[in-house]
Amino acid sequence: MDRKPYLKKVKRAVVKIGSGVLTRKNGLNLNLIDDITTEICKLRKKGIEIILVSSGAIAAGLKKAGLSRRPDSLSQMQALAAMGQSSLIMAYEEAFARHAAQCAQILLTRDDLTHRRRYLNARNTLITLLSWGIIPIINENDTVVVDEIKFGDNDNLSAMVTNLTGSQFLVNLTNIDGLYDSDPRHDKNARLIKFVDKIDRKLSRAAGSIPGFLGTGGMASKLAAAKNVSLGGVPSVIASGLNPGVLKEIFAGKIIGTFFKPREIPLNSKKQWIAFTKSPSGEITIDGGAEKALLTNGKSLLPSGIVKVLGRFSMGSAVVLKNGAGKDIAVGLVNYSSDDLQQIKGARTSAIETILGYKHDDEVIHRDNLVPTSMLADEPDLD
Repeated sequence: MDRKPYLKKVKRAVVKIGSGVLTRKNGLNLNLIDDITTEICKLRKKGIEIILVSSGAIAAGLKKAGLSRRPDSLSQMQALAAMGQSSLIMAYEEAFARHAAQCAQILLTRDDLTHRRRYLNARNTLITLLSWGIIPIINENDTVVVDEIKFGDNDNLSAMVTNLTGSQFLVNLTNIDGLYDSDPRHDKNARLIKFVDKIDRKLSRAAGSIPGFLGTGGMASKLAAAKNVSLGGVPSVIASGLNPGVLKEIFAGKIIGTFFKPREIPLNSKKQWIAFTKSPSGEITIDGGAEKALLTNGKSLLPSGIVKVLGRFSMGSAVVLKNGAGKDIAVGLVNYSSDDLQQIKGARTSAIETILGYKHDDEVIHRDNLVPTSMLADEPDLD
């Protein structure tokens, strides 16, 4: 399958570099950083803006602390991230300076992107840096975020940054050649999958989730990131960052790594944010009539269709919608708090103001702020 048509219009791309690429067991791979920054500067001369999402802070901290392996203690992990981040950004600064280029460090948490105003502020900062010709280098702020250090990963962050910045391509550089039909570490007959039209359950099962020595994300998280951006109409590739000239070959449309075709009719940016960035704060169970209205007729959720409300959340929070069988059917942004919904569930729209003393909206969740789970699920197996 020819990749070149998908890359013709790419003027802004996110390049994610994993710890397995950036680091050795004794610290940062400075030669590789120099090679990657050289390639990025060549792409910029061709008019392609690059945003880096870079792992490596904890790995760099290991060398500074004189440790041979990642510790189990959360506080030690956070300390390593704090120690290593300065070394990581300094290595990038020195490498880019050799090409008379500048970079800027941005540390983000999922919480920064969950709140719409902060999400837009982060976007404005990134767009400003790009307009100044500066390469943004983004990493998770591991020193303050518990969940990201335990089981988060920069694959997910790279997909969020792609959506955030309106980038047209995501490149995920790892320490293996791409996605295989089975784990190549254990199966000598494993076959590299060069092109993915749709992500089905079989493909998801094939993606291994065993992290490397220094990283936190496995192939499953890389597949999830590819799926995320694909739903937004953005192609992506997973390839080995250890191969010299890898970025040049990828952007030239060469058959390298695993290429993921984008969805032809994409979700808009706000629905992507709802689906992938804003963490749900509660659950709403709806009746059969409301389920049909939402999923078949494309209607909004009214209070009359609500059966049960779980969790505590405020207006504007994301919640999961469930049907009577307990199945997740959608995620959306609510116009009323959980306390208010406990009072108006099952009521007609005309009764909202009488019950609450005010009425914010007729709809509990407007259809423009609702994403059916079926749009996010894996495609059925093709065989």
